[in-house]
Amino acid sequence: MYQREKTRPLKIDNVAIGGQNKVIIQSMTNTKTKDVKATVKQIKSLEDVGCEIIRVAVLDMEDALAIQKIKEAIRIPLVADIHFNPDFALAAIKSGADKIRLNPGNIEDEDKIKEVVALAKDKKVAIRIGINGGSLNKKYEHSATAMIESAKDHIRILESLDFHDICLSFKSSDPIETIEAYRLAAKTFDYPLHLGVTEAGGLLDSAIKSSVALGTLLLEGIGDTIRISISDDPLKEVIVAKKLLKACRLYKDTPTLIACPTCGRIQYDMLPIVKEMEGYLNALNKDITVAIMGCPVNGPQEAKRADIGVAGGKESAILFKKGEIVKTIPQDKIIEVLKEEIEKL
Repeated sequence: MYQREKTRPLKIDNVAIGGQNKVIIQSMTNTKTKDVKATVKQIKSLEDVGCEIIRVAVLDMEDALAIQKIKEAIRIPLVADIHFNPDFALAAIKSGADKIRLNPGNIEDEDKIKEVVALAKDKKVAIRIGINGGSLNKKYEHSATAMIESAKDHIRILESLDFHDICLSFKSSDPIETIEAYRLAAKTFDYPLHLGVTEAGGLLDSAIKSSVALGTLLLEGIGDTIRISISDDPLKEVIVAKKLLKACRLYKDTPTLIACPTCGRIQYDMLPIVKEMEGYLNALNKDITVAIMGCPVNGPQEAKRADIGVAGGKESAILFKKGEIVKTIPQDKIIEVLKEEIEKL
């Protein structure tokens, strides 16, 4: 395992990113930001499953001004996502945004850039420069190297104004290009890197692309924050992020579920139990491993490193802990008893 302490540290409100071995989980709301009630409700749900930084879209001035009320109701730092309009950036900062996503090179008015940067510096608000492979400046040909060169253009502007509270992202919808871009970025810049595969698709496609690209980078010690982009409920983004980080040994406070692939030896209805326990464990903040095994012949032995598990038989299942059989459970009580025993751990 590589340590990821090479990037410069940065504070987003009370959350530290960069300069440490902890990777921070982010997500983004899909509500209208100006709908404060809906946005707050979604953010609180994301907080509950482990989201540590939240981003909201700012499409107009009403969105920017809504940030003040949203901030009053949530616990985690808030990032305002802004494109092209410096007035929205100024309003978002004044409303309490802890970080803004804004590419200064896309703003033609130099005085406005200076005004945004001066206010961000005064309020200790960080700026994320986000380079997406699909939206590069036309002067660059599409490539990982071009993404780095584009970032340099934006960084130059901020550094010329003595602003260094910068975070960078280099997202592509192609996992391999994403890996190439972030590897180059890690060699080129010392600013914290926000990892993501953009436009990754639905849950299955996104989980696969993100595991390939972000798993590779994380294991190389690259990345300080992470978002799993999924065309679905944002809660799933956080859950997949936690599972990916846990698999990379970078996250502890979430359970691991291990389960047999199905085969002809199974004599009980295992799959509904797996589905039920997946949902239950996703909301649990415990560093435990739970096993649901297909048969009692090999189950306890194969899952002996699990903290707790069940292995089903024809009319009942055995409950085991650390590979040792504890008791037999009737078929219709498996989920109930397993949850009760997990709560005791």
